[in-house]
Amino acid sequence: MLLELPGSGSEAGEDMTQKRIIVAAPNTFKGSLEAPAAAAAIARGVEAVFPEKEARQLPLADGGDGTTDCIVRATGGRLFHKTVTGPLGDPVEGTWGLTGDGATAVVEVASASGMARISREKLDPMRATSYGTGELIAAALESGCERLFLGLGGSATNDAGAGILQALGVGLFDEEGRPLQPGGAGLERLSKISPERLLPRLREVELIPGFDVENLLFGPAGAAYTYAAQKGASPEQLAPLDRGLRRFAAVVEKELGVQVGSMPGGGAAGGIGAGLAGVLGAKLVSGAVEIMKIVGLPALLESGRVDLVITGEGEINLQTLYGKVPAGVARLAKRCGVPVLVLTGAIRLGLEEAQREGITTMLAIADGPLTLDQSMARTAELLEETARRAMALLRRGPV
Repeated sequence: MLLELPGSGSEAGEDMTQKRIIVAAPNTFKGSLEAPAAAAAIARGVEAVFPEKEARQLPLADGGDGTTDCIVRATGGRLFHKTVTGPLGDPVEGTWGLTGDGATAVVEVASASGMARISREKLDPMRATSYGTGELIAAALESGCERLFLGLGGSATNDAGAGILQALGVGLFDEEGRPLQPGGAGLERLSKISPERLLPRLREVELIPGFDVENLLFGPAGAAYTYAAQKGASPEQLAPLDRGLRRFAAVVEKELGVQVGSMPGGGAAGGIGAGLAGVLGAKLVSGAVEIMKIVGLPALLESGRVDLVITGEGEINLQTLYGKVPAGVARLAKRCGVPVLVLTGAIRLGLEEAQREGITTMLAIADGPLTLDQSMARTAELLEETARRAMALLRRGPV
């Protein structure tokens, strides 16, 4: 048996007046459909077959693009805009959010310091800075929040969060006592870290960076060698970028007594994870898992009212198992005994591997021979139709 809906409200003591729930909790289908639109499409497919159930829309993110919007929508919060420093120094309009209860502020690195902020031909991690993200964090701190969640996906930088730290008042200096220049290239000259002028509010707020990948800071599987090429680095620039990250780790250990080179997720967002953990004492967490907590998915699954969770993203592959939304949803649902259906544009992961994580089964949404462009143009339609067909099978009984 691959997929079966639990009984509908027949368990002893269950409130028969409450509808059973099928949760639509997808990530963004990158380049084609944002998570809220994907959740709405899935919900339409569910409602067409199971009008007696509640199709609960709970769009998710893993810390990359769309994180702030996802959390604000789910909690009834607010979005705020601020002009800040872009990755190459040009002004950009960044966005941060506040949850409905005002307790948690949300900033995503991609908003101010993301690859989407630079044309492909201008991408340059040797120069790109995360300073604008620090400016957004500073603005969000003024809200009076108790904690601040920072989504680490989608950065254009390889500066270990040096720009963020400088924007928040941390002094970074070379051997001559000069302020460190922006970008990954400057890290090789780092000699001293001085947190004396750190914004006072940071000492009162819990800072939670959420990673979307578990890579370490440096080395063959570190930030530079794994991700800098897609941020515009040439093959010749990978080694100096990696040396800069090693230098950063060495200085943090010497100056602050913190080892950041072995932290899972330390290499996320060009090393921002390690930078904030090492210098500010931030606690690194899985972005997908933390976002699920913030929007209330664990409590919903534990309520006993959920029959099925439908999640998905553009492609399901081995990387999905390392911090991406579908795996995070599946692991959580598995603990609660709730089946999980994954809808995706392409399946490049074995079913046995997926099922070990809690994914019940996976379906590709393409309905025939389609080019990538055709599939991406029809993502909402294909998601709705695939969800409807899957629900029609379940309506007939266990599959």
